[in-house]
Formats: sequence, structure tokens, C-alpha cells
Amino acid sequence: MKLAIHYSRFGHPGGPESLAPTLAATARAADEGGCSRMTVMDHWFQMENLGGPPEAMLECYTTLGYLAATTSRLQLGALVTGVTYRPPGLLAKQVATLDVLSGGRAFLGIGAAWYEREHLGLGVAFPPLAERFERLEEALQICRQMWSDEEGPYEGRHYRLAETVCRPRPLQEPRPPILIGGSGERKTLRLVARYADACNLFVTSPAEVAHKIDVLNRHCEELGRDPATVEKTILGQWDILANPDGFLRAMEDYAALGVSTVWTGPPGDDPAAGVARLTDAVGSRLASI
Repeated sequence: MKLAIHYSRFGHPGGPESLAPTLAATARAADEGGCSRMTVMDHWFQMENLGGPPEAMLECYTTLGYLAATTSRLQLGALVTGVTYRPPGLLAKQVATLDVLSGGRAFLGIGAAWYEREHLGLGVAFPPLAERFERLEEALQICRQMWSDEEGPYEGRHYRLAETVCRPRPLQEPRPPILIGGSGERKTLRLVARYADACNLFVTSPAEVAHKIDVLNRHCEELGRDPATVEKTILGQWDILANPDGFLRAMEDYAALGVSTVWTGPPGDDPAAGVARLTDAVGSRLASI
């Protein structure tokens, strides 16, 4: 099982001046400690449960470009980009650029978006949920087309592109991986089955994750896709350093369900030191599960 780091808090004691060196040190600790991926949130305002708009929040793809220059092995992406945040042609171009500049280490993490306050705050349209899912499907189609040999037009209900040109092309073949975040059974997991290489589920319990994976597998079978070709990943909150053995026992349960990657945040007030302690405590043992 693989360990991934999700960086979601940017309000460090040193203020804005401390952000770049702290991010770089944390990414290097994850890179050197054997973590598989490092992600940041794609939000304009910090989430309410982490302090809301008064707290710091960096723009996602600028941050990922910086992390690409400070690491050599980590896969880099958003967990996850809201479909409403950027026109999908621009999003495909941003991820392709990240892939080129990182040496083929980018992935697209995307979802239907949910944080209405930041949209209202910055004057960005926030359509009803049904429309956001329609836009999500079209965005997935556009990204896949832009990362292919097809450079012709795209005509959708919500997006119309005259030329799906993306040069330079991403380095990864056939394209950067696509991960869809969310666990909605009728729409989200069906989109995973149709378009994505991975899903990300928020951990509640092994029984709930097992149910979601079963729903995803049924969607795959209905669409004629091998469920084993979809990577299952989870995101959760654990006090890992307080009880590493308990965490590893829990991961054995999730691994038995087919989960291959677990995301967690850097522990403690010093993210780089926290990631180093985390990888020392569970990295090699987690990899053996």
C-alpha cells in the first residue's frame, strides 16, 4: 500500500514568507521518504472547517509547479480541482504543462465542486449540482481529447472548443492519469467507471468503503470495463504517530478491499518534520501491506 501526502493548511506561524520554504521542505521529506504522491487543495478560500477565508490559501497549479521544481519522484496533482474553477481547455493545458515541467509526474484530480462561498466571493458562476455534473463529464471528455491526437472541435452542451490543441503534449503515455474525487453512487462513481483511472473516497469505515467499491465495480461491469483497472484510493484523518500499529492494522482492512493508496496530512505544527516522522514510523511497513 502506498502513502500519499495531502497539504491543506497554509497558515504557518512565519506568515507568507514561510510558505515557500516550508512547502519545499515538506515535499522533499515526502519525496525522500518514499511517498507516492503529494497533493494540494484546489480552493480560492480556505474551507470553513479549517478556519475559512481569513486563513491562507494558495492557488493550486502555481503551487504544484513550484513543487515540481523541488522534487524528483513524487506524482503531483490536486485533490481535487472543482470543475467550475477553470474552463476545461485551460485546465487541460495547465495539467499538461505540469506534466512536461515535472518530467511526467502530473495527474488530474477533479470533482463536481461544492464550496459555494468562494464562488460568490470571487464572482464565479456556481451552477446547480445537476449542471455541475454535466460540466464535469464534458470537462473529462475535453481533457481526454486534448491529450490525444484529436485536435478538432469539441461541441458540448456547456463547452464549445474550436480547436483542442495542446502543445507540448503531456509526457506521459497515453496521457496523465485522471482521478475523480467523491463517492456519489449514481453519478460520481459512474463517471469514474467511464472516464477515470482512479477514485478517491473519504474514509468513514471499511464497511462503507467496501460498499462504495462494490457500487463502482458494478458500474464498471455495466460499461464493459475491468474493475481492476480503476485504482482505489482513500483520504482520512488519523493520529498516525500516536498509534502507528493501529493505523497499519486499519490499512490492512482497506487493502483487503482493493485500496492501494492512502492520503493523509502532515502531522504536527512542522509539516516537513511531521512527514519525516510519519515515513519513518509507517512508510516501509505500509509498503509491505
